[in-house]
Amino acid sequence: MNQSVRIETLSTIEVEACLPEPFTNWFARRGWAPRPHQLQLLGAAQAGKSALLIAPTGAGKTLAGFLPSLTDLSARARRKPGEPQRGIHTLYISPIKALAVDIERNLKTPIEEMELNVALETRTGDTPVHKRQRQKLRPPDILMTTPEQVALLIAAKDADRFFEDLKFVIFDELHSLVTSKRGHLLSLGLARLRQLAPEMQTLGLSATVAQPDELRRWLVPQNHVNADGEIGEEEPKAELVRVTGGAKPEIEILDSEEHVPWSGHMSRYAVPDILKAVKAHRTTIIFVNTRSQAELLFQEFWHHNEDNLPIALHHGSLDVGQRRKVEAAMDRNELRAVIATSTLDLGLDWGDVDLVVHMGAPKGASRLAQRIGRSNHRMDEPSEAILVPSNRFEVLECRAALEANYLGAQDTPPLRAGSLDVLAQHIMGMAVAKPFQADDLYREIISALPYADLTRATFDQAVEFVATGGYALRTYERFAKIKQTQDGSWRVTHPRFAQAYRLNVGTITAATELKIRYGKAGKGTNQRGGAILGKIEELFLETLTQGDTFLFAGKVLRFEGIRDNECIVSNAPGAEAKVPYYAGGKFPLSSFLADTVRKIISDPKRWPDLPDQVSDWLRIQKEVSIVPGPEELLVETFPKGPRHYISLYPFEGKLAHQTMGMLLTRRMERADWRPLGFVASDYALQIWGLEDYGELLSRPGALEAFFSEEMMGGDLEEWLDESFMLKRTFRYCAMISGLIEQRQIGAEKTGRQVTMSTDLIFDVLRTHEPDHLLLKATRADAASGLLDIHRLGDLLARTKGRIIHKRLDRISPLAVPIILEAGKEPVLGSAGESLLAEAVSAADVEASILQEAFGEHVP
Repeated sequence: MNQSVRIETLSTIEVEACLPEPFTNWFARRGWAPRPHQLQLLGAAQAGKSALLIAPTGAGKTLAGFLPSLTDLSARARRKPGEPQRGIHTLYISPIKALAVDIERNLKTPIEEMELNVALETRTGDTPVHKRQRQKLRPPDILMTTPEQVALLIAAKDADRFFEDLKFVIFDELHSLVTSKRGHLLSLGLARLRQLAPEMQTLGLSATVAQPDELRRWLVPQNHVNADGEIGEEEPKAELVRVTGGAKPEIEILDSEEHVPWSGHMSRYAVPDILKAVKAHRTTIIFVNTRSQAELLFQEFWHHNEDNLPIALHHGSLDVGQRRKVEAAMDRNELRAVIATSTLDLGLDWGDVDLVVHMGAPKGASRLAQRIGRSNHRMDEPSEAILVPSNRFEVLECRAALEANYLGAQDTPPLRAGSLDVLAQHIMGMAVAKPFQADDLYREIISALPYADLTRATFDQAVEFVATGGYALRTYERFAKIKQTQDGSWRVTHPRFAQAYRLNVGTITAATELKIRYGKAGKGTNQRGGAILGKIEELFLETLTQGDTFLFAGKVLRFEGIRDNECIVSNAPGAEAKVPYYAGGKFPLSSFLADTVRKIISDPKRWPDLPDQVSDWLRIQKEVSIVPGPEELLVETFPKGPRHYISLYPFEGKLAHQTMGMLLTRRMERADWRPLGFVASDYALQIWGLEDYGELLSRPGALEAFFSEEMMGGDLEEWLDESFMLKRTFRYCAMISGLIEQRQIGAEKTGRQVTMSTDLIFDVLRTHEPDHLLLKATRADAASGLLDIHRLGDLLARTKGRIIHKRLDRISPLAVPIILEAGKEPVLGSAGESLLAEAVSAADVEASILQEAFGEHVP
């Protein structure tokens, strides 16, 4: 083992693992020895403890997680003929289907070589129905599954029998399971499993964790009730085994002879360079951030693939059969490269992979660590990776990510309080399993960490919601899914509701596209529709209010509103696109990387480590304008033609910047500053209009008033009330909670039907029950998801009193990337439009902008 490896254990007991002879012999035959952390995790489990293992990729986490289960099963007596079937012994839960399949394949080898009498199977959404039914009748010893299948299994009538022998629950890649609504549902499922199998132990496995204590608490029950029936004040935690050290990864930022683009998100310039790297390695995984990027770059690689190297594509929208073929080909070492999204981020062990390429900036240090760990997948050998920035700002982000990786820094998001729509779904599931007493279910639910602070009043409101739909909907029979009987228990009112629950379980809601249909200007949505222009992603439309204009298919369109499942627009000839939108990465820039980027930019001593074209760019910026400090917010104003521009450089991520742009332009409109539009990236925000913003912001007190934190109050509420964002967010909450059922027996509701139902309910609730459970859930989702309100609030607080206004007479070098984004703004919706994002800007327009910003010496 690498001598730099260190083991850290936080334990209340000293234990010594007992490794049975078949296992010691197996290790010896392979010329191995069990690693110390594997034995420590085994010892903790054998002492009856739950535990969290944090170890680098390739440290043998999976084997460590299964050793307690396999050693326990090896000592269990065989079932005699005629004895009842046993329930499952071990439940392995994975965030992705491919990982469960991969682990099953890899675990069969030691089981067969040690001749263990252990049956293991997978159960995912891809598992045939007949096999799932058979598993319930004759459970395997080890079942590998996903969070959605756990929710279905605990809601079954025979859940007691199925889980009565459960000894271990193993959570792989725990950090990626717990931070979303999917994790909230899983935490509630875990709380129920503790009731079904009180002696059950949990084992969490993770390579990237920012706050281990949160995960340690997640693994064990909270709100312990003492002998007096009172909830104790302590915060129980699982044991911790942490492995640090190991071989440091070898990461480089691509040094291409091609100029790094000023803007864009596809990294197409680098394809010939990456193909050279692919040829020099055995097998390469090329990661991208979105499915459209994967599709387009796959085509681009094949366009340049003159040697016909076997290159495949892997993402979540592909048919399961196609994904499995690619995975099997990787396992047989038949591919030289695979272009993949996050579907291959986690845990998959293909030993022949010796290079990882990340196209575009990774957006997070932990995500980068996870992805580069696919290379070599051995703790004692360095992973090899190449980062490919898509634009000049991404060079800085890649440098920040590289530094974070060498420091071992992590930026996995913190755990959020449990979502209320998920709570409602779980309550219904528990009623489907069997009638429940509210007191018992409440105590069970608050044992789950995300719901540890759930008040009894909110719990009762959730039960009432499942029972009636809430006060405003209680007269409608279709919302009355459970009822209270004479003994006080709650039970399902009709079998069809139990069927609907099973069909709609889970929290994954796909983003939908709406048709763009012509209408007449100023008529809103109460008009007959005209011709259809195409489709547009709903996430973009959620940010619009009536009268906003945007660019689509080369036309400036006026947004009239959303009717049913269509976006009604009218032509706005001669108008500016007020709210453009670009097809960037789906992942938000982490706070950690954003902070590091600000530090790199503000420190000229670090610029020589950057490519010459980037360091020269920053040097010229310092000469003609200002380079902001890490805690400062630079605001530049300058004219270009008939327009005037405000450029800001907060480096807080696109979601926070887009929300800020919406609020600032509303403030400008009230002050008659005549804004025409804005564009937001992960790094900058730019607003343009017809007034001289340099002169306006130079007036006494104007800068402070413009960036007043009051925008987080009334301005935000007013914008939310006028936008369609809350309605669309409400739709997702309504589907997750079970209020609206997308899938029904023998049919599936169309997006139009779902939208009609939820829009009507939303209007009713806002008028008659503004404190409805789902409206609370909707506002919480909007704040943390599409708006990133917390990041924006932190930005305003951090820069208060540190906002620097620089009035210029021309474009600054730092403004070049964002002003080029403003000139080439397709709307999300298809891969072809994403390609347009890099092709639409004419070369002479870019040359003109560069000439104005840099003169004759463009870096």
